[in-house]
Amino acid sequence: MHRRFTPLAAIAAVAALALSACTAGTESAAPLTGRQASQKAAQPQTVELWHGFSADSEVKAFEDAVAAFKTKFPHITVKLTKGVQDDQIIQAIRGGNPPDIASSFTTDNVAQFCKTGMFQDLMPSIQADKVDLNVLPAVVRSYTEYEGKRCVMPLLADAYGLYLNTKLMDGNPAPKTLTELADLAKKLTKRKPNGDIEVAGFLPSVQYYENTPSHLGPMVGGKWYNADGTSAIGSDPAWKQLLKWQKELVDWFGHDKIEKFRKGLGQEWSDDNPFHKGKVAMALDGEWRNAMIKNSGIDLDYTTAPLPVADDKPGLYGSGFVAGTIIGIPKGAKHPEAAWQLIRYLTTETDGLVTLSNALRNVPTTSAALQSPQLAKDANFQTFLDIFSHPKTNTLPAHINSVFNQDTFTTFIQKWEQGKVKDLDAGLAEVDKAINDKLKLAGG
Repeated sequence: MHRRFTPLAAIAAVAALALSACTAGTESAAPLTGRQASQKAAQPQTVELWHGFSADSEVKAFEDAVAAFKTKFPHITVKLTKGVQDDQIIQAIRGGNPPDIASSFTTDNVAQFCKTGMFQDLMPSIQADKVDLNVLPAVVRSYTEYEGKRCVMPLLADAYGLYLNTKLMDGNPAPKTLTELADLAKKLTKRKPNGDIEVAGFLPSVQYYENTPSHLGPMVGGKWYNADGTSAIGSDPAWKQLLKWQKELVDWFGHDKIEKFRKGLGQEWSDDNPFHKGKVAMALDGEWRNAMIKNSGIDLDYTTAPLPVADDKPGLYGSGFVAGTIIGIPKGAKHPEAAWQLIRYLTTETDGLVTLSNALRNVPTTSAALQSPQLAKDANFQTFLDIFSHPKTNTLPAHINSVFNQDTFTTFIQKWEQGKVKDLDAGLAEVDKAINDKLKLAGG
């Protein structure tokens, strides 16, 4: 099992489609509520759920969860369609033939889904059924709504932490501060006689797999947006703190050495992942890596820990970044009442969440599911459950230009790593300007 992410360019194209999608497709009212909803949902019917998982074990997880749902709602038949991505969902909505339920791997399109009406407002159903959203942590609630409108629910979550190769760590404890991480990265790095990297203690480049700005930001408490949606990147000193630390470590390795090493590594989602192969001693990654290591069959002795944090912000230690899979009812759904019953089961009822978590090895999103004795966990998975539950754990808030903003900042950091940015303050100000100009074009 592993998580699958849509490339930024593809998501950007999806977002462009979303802007015009609110005027296309079949019009439909929100799900009925109260007695009418109960009567309609009680009628024999078939609902179709599209999801992005495709591996046999992942598909079976959904089948098992739906089977449990079927015992509660025997009159509702669920048709599952696997391997569906956001662009296919949007095209179906525009064409007037959407599924009753759609699930997405990324939270980057939540603002688009809610703002354009592509996904239906779930609050009438939530209120009618007296669903207590406080069972969801505040950070999860924040990435599943936009401007007060809730058009999706969280299905499962991802949390990010540090993986450590026990053999390569050679008895050193997990670093807790950025200084400790940099010192240990240097200590554990092995070079060839010509200076090329043979084993990296830790790769600081944002071009390395999961080292995105959003995943690294919690290490310093980086803030993305002001209350009005404008960029806070240039004005928040936390980002400068992170980038100066990162650049010092990149320079120690040598940017050209990092690039040569990085380009020779195995694929992130394959058994040739460099952490699996002992080419990287410490790596930032999500909870799903535990399952990938187990399923690969390799004999790898490793541990997990929270990400190190800024030396002057010890209170952040134990926290991290979270996001996750979302699920909702597309505009034009033929059976929204029955669709809501399935969504409610999968996202708020402990049995459904635990069934999916145990099979997919992602983090369940309610307090009850996290505490369930049926939830399978060991010490390495528990690390991510603790990160998810930490009060200072954060996410990337929903934003109408989420992908553009992330891409803009990532591109800047790549130039910063290469030594092409001479004035950090001026460069971050340009990032702010690009993000704010795009927001004005979007009507923000």
